[in-house]
Amino acid sequence: MSLTRNVEMYLDDLERLTITPYLNDDVMTGLKLKASVRPDDASEYAKFMAEKAFRQTLPRQLKNTRKDILGTILLPLDGSVYIITSVDRSDPVPGFNYKIQPWYQKAVLQDGGVAYISKHTQNYLQLDVPKEVFSVSRLLKDPDSGKPLGVIMTDAANIVLERIVSDVKFNVTAITAILDENYQPLYSNHSLTGDMMKQLAAGKSHVKGDNDSYRVVTEKLQKSGWTIAVLFSDSEFRSQLNWIYWLGTIFAAGGTLVTLFLNLSLTQWIVRPFREMVHFMKSVQRGHLDSHLEIRGGDEIAQLGMTLNTMIAQLKEMIDREYRAVLGQRNAEYRALQSQIQPHFLYNTLTSFIGLNRSGQSRLLEQAILSLSGMLRYMLEHRDTVTLGEETDFIRRYGELQRMRFGDKLQLKIEVDESARNLHLPKLLLQPLVENAIIHGIEPMKQGGTLCIRAEREVTVDGAGAWVSIRIEDDGVGFQPGSQGNSVGLKNVRERLQIFCPSAAFTLESGPGEGTVATLRIPDDK
Repeated sequence: MSLTRNVEMYLDDLERLTITPYLNDDVMTGLKLKASVRPDDASEYAKFMAEKAFRQTLPRQLKNTRKDILGTILLPLDGSVYIITSVDRSDPVPGFNYKIQPWYQKAVLQDGGVAYISKHTQNYLQLDVPKEVFSVSRLLKDPDSGKPLGVIMTDAANIVLERIVSDVKFNVTAITAILDENYQPLYSNHSLTGDMMKQLAAGKSHVKGDNDSYRVVTEKLQKSGWTIAVLFSDSEFRSQLNWIYWLGTIFAAGGTLVTLFLNLSLTQWIVRPFREMVHFMKSVQRGHLDSHLEIRGGDEIAQLGMTLNTMIAQLKEMIDREYRAVLGQRNAEYRALQSQIQPHFLYNTLTSFIGLNRSGQSRLLEQAILSLSGMLRYMLEHRDTVTLGEETDFIRRYGELQRMRFGDKLQLKIEVDESARNLHLPKLLLQPLVENAIIHGIEPMKQGGTLCIRAEREVTVDGAGAWVSIRIEDDGVGFQPGSQGNSVGLKNVRERLQIFCPSAAFTLESGPGEGTVATLRIPDDK
């Protein structure tokens, strides 16, 4: 509530005054001098500068024009007393024992934090009539060593609480009280009986007084622990509530009559166009973007309908444009990934040719070149997808080409179900897997190995769909799981398969000395 904010802002102003000594090096030097074990050993100049800081520098920094801030008292550890910015220009009481005062002890207990002091009298000043004040105090400490240097306290007149409370107006008569952390009254705009104070301290939401009962709204100030309590009279509340009931009944009756009149007179003018718009939007929601709302008249509703038609037309155009853009991007990515296979494959194949040439096997080299030319025709055909039968025929020619290089060290078996040969898949999808199996799995083995490619069609249990499982298995050296999962060939296979069919799956199983199994599962929609 605003009352809470006002009190907290005022306490913040007082708190800022207590940290003023930290802002001036001369004041801090003076406090350290007075807190030293042997202050008399200091030079006369140092003592003079300390007194000047306490009597001139600090008062200038603490100067304020608020009359409700009565003054600030500074108590260094050597027992000296400095009254700063006192409104009454009063002197301290000679021989007053400050250290036994509750506010002094509370500041020491806070150990450098701010201490909020409840209502007390200025009995430490020579006043004709001591004033009741509330204060904010703080133990000043050496920032370097953390040792105490003294206590500072700023006093404020209780009248400031009256002013803050009076600035907040309620629509009903209310008792506003500000209580300290022990639920003792700091200020109240009406007297509270001892029994009412006990009920407030107990946290009652409903307090009984001598002549009336009150509903209580409380809010606690987080920093100080003080509580602001507002007590609303039940009798006045009931009186106001009855008036609100009567006023509400009148408005309800009048509103009902007006609503009936508007409903009868404006239904055809307002409701029908909006019903048509709702029906139109539901049609668009079902995907009928070619729908068109019929417009009648030239009023604001008609303008809304025309805007709606324009928006749907633009939406349809944007969807078409985005669809074409995404489709073009998808095709571009597909072709780019497919093109990555060809240079990689040609490099490894030409390397094999060099080996045949160096070994003097010219006839095998000639056969290899003829096989390669057939493979290149297949690779350079302007087709993005091929059937599984065409792909395995290509793999068979590729295997024959590799066998010219490896001889009996490589055994190749290809088994494809006739029902699976018409499955469509990206061209050259299987070649990197076969190449990896030969180069990385079988070639390092001294005794050679076998590469087996099997493809079979599987129907789901409910018969609603079918999959083709393609298994490429070798009994080569294998590899540690995860060590080749990010190779270029395997990464391209995964990406091309994902672009071609997001629901397809690709798994790779291997282990050192256990061979490698690559499995592809592709939906067969035929």
